[in-house]
Amino acid sequence: MTRWLSIEEQAVWRSWLVATSMMRERLSQDQEEGSGFSVEEYGLLVQLSEAEGRRLRMSSLAVLGLYSRSRLSHSISRLVDKGWVTKEPCDTDRRGAWAVLTKAGFEALEAAAPIHIESVREHLLDPLTTEQVAQLGQICATIAEHLCSIEGADTALALRVMGGPAPEPSK
Repeated sequence: MTRWLSIEEQAVWRSWLVATSMMRERLSQDQEEGSGFSVEEYGLLVQLSEAEGRRLRMSSLAVLGLYSRSRLSHSISRLVDKGWVTKEPCDTDRRGAWAVLTKAGFEALEAAAPIHIESVREHLLDPLTTEQVAQLGQICATIAEHLCSIEGADTALALRVMGGPAPEPSK
C-alpha cells in the first residue's frame, strides 16, 4: 500500500527540491563568474588538496566526489588540460591511476576558495539562525547516514571524508 505524502510532507519535499536545486545553481554561477571554473572542478581540487601528498587514486576520487568514473575522467581531463592536475600510473595496479594536484592547481584553488566560502555563507548560512544551522547539519547527517546504510561502503567513505562520522555499511 502506498504511503502518500500529506499536504505538509509534500510541501517539505517540494521546498527541499527547490532549495537544493537553486543552491547548486547559485553556487555554480558564483564559482564560474568568480573563478572561471565549475563548482564540480572546485570540489575535485578541494579533495586533492586535503589528501596526503595532494594525490588520490582516481577510484577514491570518484567515491569522494560521488562521481561516475566516466564523469570523473572527463572532469580530470579538463583539469589536466588547465595544468591543475596530473595523472600518474599506479605502481601496484596497472589499471589504476593517481590524480595529483599541481602547484598551479593549488594556487587556483586558493584563489577560488574565498568566492566559494562567501557564496556558501551568503546563500546557505547567513539566512539561518545559529540554531537552524545546527538543525540543518543534524538533518543532513541523518539523511546521509540513512542513505549510507542503503548504499554501502563507498558512500560511507565519502561522508566520512567530507567531515562527518559515517556509519558502518550495512551487511
